[in-house]
Formats: sequence, C-alpha cells, structure tokens
Amino acid sequence: MPRPRTFDEDRAVDAAMRTFWANGYEATTTRELCAATGLGRSSIYNTFASKHDLFERALARYIETTTAAHLAILNDPQLSAMERIRALFAMIIEAEQENRRDGRGLGCLTVNMTVELAGRDTETARTLELDVERRLEAMRAVITTGQRDGDIASRRDADALALYINTVIAGIRVAAQGGVERAALEAIAATAMDALSHSTAANGSNTGI
Repeated sequence: MPRPRTFDEDRAVDAAMRTFWANGYEATTTRELCAATGLGRSSIYNTFASKHDLFERALARYIETTTAAHLAILNDPQLSAMERIRALFAMIIEAEQENRRDGRGLGCLTVNMTVELAGRDTETARTLELDVERRLEAMRAVITTGQRDGDIASRRDADALALYINTVIAGIRVAAQGGVERAALEAIAATAMDALSHSTAANGSNTGI
C-alpha cells in the first residue's frame, strides 16, 4: 500500500515555479528544486516523474495565474478598450517592478521559456503557443470593440494590432529583465498607446503620425 503524501503538492509546484522563473530551466538543478520545495530527491521524482514534468506543472501554474489576471482586465466591460489596454500595460510594468532583484527584473516566465526552450521542446512550445493564442484572441476582441466604438483610431487590421501590442508587452518584460527603469518602460507603453490612438489607414498609409 503506497504511503500517503505528507506535503502540499500545490505549494511545491509554486516553489518550483519561482525557482525556474529566477534561474531558467537548464540552470535549475535538482538540488535547488529540493531546497525550494523542501522535498527530498525521491519525493520529487516519485511525485512529478522528472524535472521536465515538474517544470511543465510549474509553467502551467504560472500561465493559469498570470494570464487569468490579464484576461480579467481585457474583459472588463466597465472600461473602454483604450482603458483596458492601458491598465494591462500598467499591471505588467508594476509586476516587473515588484519582481526586481539586484536592480534587474525576472521578466516573464513564458517569454523567458520562449527564448530558452520553445525552439527545441515541442511540449513546452505547444503550451506557450496556446497561451499566446488566448492572449491574442482577447486583445483582438478588445481592439475590434475599440475600433467599432471609435475609441481606437487606428484602422489597421485588429489581428496585426493585437500581435503588435503583445510584442510590445514581451519587449517591455525583456527590457525590465535587463534592468531598464520604470520611466523608460512607461514611455514604451505610451508610444504603443499612441499608435492605437492615431488614425493609421489599413493599407499602411499614415494620416496621424
């Protein structure tokens, strides 16, 4: 008869998530995971099968919490489209400030893993791809609503604008990870908001910038 687990599995996943987030996947050792979770090597591998399995659980937890918070803003019916996007930028910049250490930010776990693993780990790549699809779908819906209501002046394709904003967000996170200060991050966000607020034709001609 198997022995009952004597630890909080969810708490262990959260601790592993923070460790992978701080160190990256390859640089995180089993010893560091043991120290972070408070578990022995045998307990980790009996529960999670492998380092990669634990990483996938940790990545899923990060996506579950982070994406949910961002989608809550994008789906807020009490805010205009521009207010939702501005609030999302503000949330991301604030989170980067909170996650700073030694003058540098942790960045975003999904962005970090896109750079480190997506090109050679199909399982991780698919997880990240699905998360991006959810984010782009929500952003596209907000932009379409804003264009319909006249809140967003740019007439460029909503798909292209959603991808642009998502890319700017990723850039802000990478910049924060490199130590760029809040004022510069806010300037990047403001420039992206300007791109939405100016009347740019769908064919690429520019009437407002």
